Amino acid sequence: MSHGAEADVIVVGAGIIGAACAHELALRGLRVLVLDDAVGGATGAGMGHLVVMDDNPAELALSHYSIELWRQFQKRLPTACAYRNCGTLWLAADSAEMDLARAKQRTLAEHGVATQLLDATHLAKLEPMLRKGLGGALKIPGDGILYAPATAQWLLESHPSISRRRGHVRHVAQDRLELDDGQLLHAPRILVANGFGARQLLPTLPLRPKKGHLLITDRYPRQVNHQLVELGYAASAHASNGTSVAFNVQPRPTGQLLIGSSRQFDTLDPQVDPEVLAPMLRRAVGYLPELAQLNGIRSWTGFRSATPDGLPILGEHPQQPGLWLAVGHEGLGVTTAPASARLLADLMCDRPPAIDPRPYLPGRFTSLTGVTP
Repeated sequence: MSHGAEADVIVVGAGIIGAACAHELALRGLRVLVLDDAVGGATGAGMGHLVVMDDNPAELALSHYSIELWRQFQKRLPTACAYRNCGTLWLAADSAEMDLARAKQRTLAEHGVATQLLDATHLAKLEPMLRKGLGGALKIPGDGILYAPATAQWLLESHPSISRRRGHVRHVAQDRLELDDGQLLHAPRILVANGFGARQLLPTLPLRPKKGHLLITDRYPRQVNHQLVELGYAASAHASNGTSVAFNVQPRPTGQLLIGSSRQFDTLDPQVDPEVLAPMLRRAVGYLPELAQLNGIRSWTGFRSATPDGLPILGEHPQQPGLWLAVGHEGLGVTTAPASARLLADLMCDRPPAIDPRPYLPGRFTSLTGVTP
């Protein structure tokens, strides 16, 4: 650690990404200071679904790698993290959509992801609450769920060389940052990992907010056993404009059902929008008709931080040596946190990563390189 430095690395952001990065860097023998403004972000607002996604090869590589790392964490996670290996069922609305399920199965199989194709009869036996007439499903048994806020807290408390300080960062540049109270902090490396809030520190970051709605039901005897997602979810999740909804229901260990999902662009209004929540719930009832009889006890919104290509930004800023970035995870921050952290730590410590880092590097965006294409 250089003379006068607060730590070897200062991490801006104490959500699941910042926490995972702090944990991984501490394991490498580095002293880490985590700055937390206690505002709350995507970590506390999301579903906590650990899911292999395959919209493109880089997304698949990062999410699959990360699911394996979460599985290694499993035995060490405290009860409060609520980790469950419930698996995901990707639902085909009809027989025609089973072609999508088979295509998804082939893609995942090429990367070593275990899957099981279910016909309509088998699906109905596994999840009797689902509406009749679905075409079937693709089961991903390795997927799971966890409670992200408790998991982030556990990661931050996992190593004695991680310290935390309350403070809102006003300015950051290379190896220095300034807090709102005027205090200046210095470290050989600064890692910005505070989601969409990073845009306030680095306006050239190509990040865009995606607002999402969730609703949770009252507690009931268990009625759903897997995370349930419609096969059209990926198209909704990666839409670049407009408002969209898709069916996504998660069984919580409490006996509650967590219902999503929606996407709205270019708004930072945190209020629940009935014109979005209502069609989201109608879509959910279309797959699970008995939901209409359950009590919803709370709904809320959150903001995903999205990049133009749907992949996170992981690596050193191309124009500011010493300034590192781990942002833009959109709806996969919880899923990809440990893999993102390990990849970034490998780069920072000059070690070869387990997966190709090039698709995630900051230099792929001209707004960060300053080079006109």
